Amino acid sequence: MITHTRRRPKPSTRKPDERKNLMSILEPTASLPEVAEPARHPSLRVVPPRQGVDLVAAERAVADLLVALGKDPSSEHLADTPRRADPNEEGLRDTPRRVAAAYAELLTPEPFDMTTFPNDEGYDELVLARAIPVQSLCEHHLLPFHGIAHIGYLPGERILGLSKLARVIELFSRDLQVQERLTQQVADGLQEHLAPKGVGVVIEAEHLCMSLRGVRATGSRTVTSALHGLLREDARSRQEFFALAGVAR
Repeated sequence: MITHTRRRPKPSTRKPDERKNLMSILEPTASLPEVAEPARHPSLRVVPPRQGVDLVAAERAVADLLVALGKDPSSEHLADTPRRADPNEEGLRDTPRRVAAAYAELLTPEPFDMTTFPNDEGYDELVLARAIPVQSLCEHHLLPFHGIAHIGYLPGERILGLSKLARVIELFSRDLQVQERLTQQVADGLQEHLAPKGVGVVIEAEHLCMSLRGVRATGSRTVTSALHGLLREDARSRQEFFALAGVAR
């Protein structure tokens, strides 16, 4: 759900300093025009700077793990059926290969274009996207945690394509994570790239490492938040963000 709030007087702001984007490696897909007027902002290609997954090594490691757990990777219960009618044809996928491919998918974010637009109308109220699905892997147990994220920002000179809020969540969540760091990375990345007057991020998630093992607190949800700019410094703006995000503060 995308929420736009009522207008209020513009707060004073300072001109943003030069920033280094910590989100990713950004590759321009369009260059700035040589003439100063009218200026057109380039589209930026977000390419995750991560080492690729070695599927062969991962498959071998999963097979070794199964053996260490007292399971036979070649047993009929852990083997898949052939893709084709002829059992002699290639296409058998065993459990180690499926597991390796699954983790590769969970740990590999898709590149995307970070699309922004000039804030020609001077919109200065909160833009909030609520209940964005989020799922990641706990770096301590390699078990998933999943839930929803609420992201809001006070626009500066540019506004962000709304779908990119979900893309930024995916960029950082497809990694071995802890929820606290994930929340902070999303807020930092938006602040550094978009240069808004304020950014707020709230993530609510259930951790399977807590609900399936240990205390087995099924249904328990962890809530984390990260704030920048006016959403951190101004009490009324901060209260408005948390109220619209549905978080009691």
